[in-house]
Amino acid sequence: MDLLDRVLATGVVISGDVVIAIADVPLVRLSLRALLSSVSERVPAPWPDGGPL
Repeated sequence: MDLLDRVLATGVVISGDVVIAIADVPLVRLSLRALLSSVSERVPAPWPDGGPL
């Protein structure tokens, strides 16, 4: 739990690439990125109306 608390407090970016190939010929490439972080209710939204949703 201590590691998870530390990761959520600072945030982490996970990235990876997926390549689909046939006979060593790349056909499709996907680049994936995800940001994992916690959200605090004490931090105000940067948008004046509360958010884009």
